[in-house]
Amino acid sequence: MALLEVKNLEKNFGETKVLRDINFTLEKGQTLAIIGSSGSGKTTLLRCLNLLETPDSGSIHVEDEVIFDPSLPAVTSAEAIRRKRLHFGLVFQNFNLFPQYTALQNVELARRLLAEERPDFKQNKKAIYAEIRENAEKLLTQVGLQNRMDRYPHQLSGGQQQRVAIARALALRPDILCFDEPTSALDPELTGEVLKVIRGLAEEKMTMVIVTHEMEFARAVADQVLFMDEGIVAEAGTPEEVFGNPKNPRTKQFLDKYKEM
Repeated sequence: MALLEVKNLEKNFGETKVLRDINFTLEKGQTLAIIGSSGSGKTTLLRCLNLLETPDSGSIHVEDEVIFDPSLPAVTSAEAIRRKRLHFGLVFQNFNLFPQYTALQNVELARRLLAEERPDFKQNKKAIYAEIRENAEKLLTQVGLQNRMDRYPHQLSGGQQQRVAIARALALRPDILCFDEPTSALDPELTGEVLKVIRGLAEEKMTMVIVTHEMEFARAVADQVLFMDEGIVAEAGTPEEVFGNPKNPRTKQFLDKYKEM
């Protein structure tokens, strides 16, 4: 059974159809790369997966749990929605770190807030916080920032800030880690250090969905590729199929433009 299953997903903004009949599955440990021109619906799809946007129709399942299905009673409580979102970690284009907190504090924050809801929190506060700190330090070391833990975002390069954001997303132990063009705000040198971290996660079989404009990177790390065009999945397949032998004329046109750049 697939870890992630998306069926007939649609999303409209007023009269504009942004997503139309999106279907795909993702197995545990696989990486899915989503490519396409600006405005093709890639980011909206990510936002629908973790319910930052509410789809208009279709369904989303993670393992046996329903994330979204309009045929079932609507989930309206903030706590229930938050629990569903915890299946996904999201790394944004522009880092979205809290400027008043250090790198270590940024990574710790969400787990600290969740810990306060535990029934045993008051009795075990010290031990719980110690475990959260240990995990945050481990993650920052994993992304190569063991010597930058006490730095504030303004003291870090863009690549370092994005690596903090990746560690923060990993801290909640999501089933699926999602990236929304994680290198679009970085220069080429800093892009390489972020892609190296993501490549390492792929090698460790972290399940990931990556919206990216880095075509060679997508070809190298992805197990599946979706090419989106005007809100639909115009082509889907392995990297060899999509990049090496595209069948849709729009896919070929899009890839040819990147080769010219």
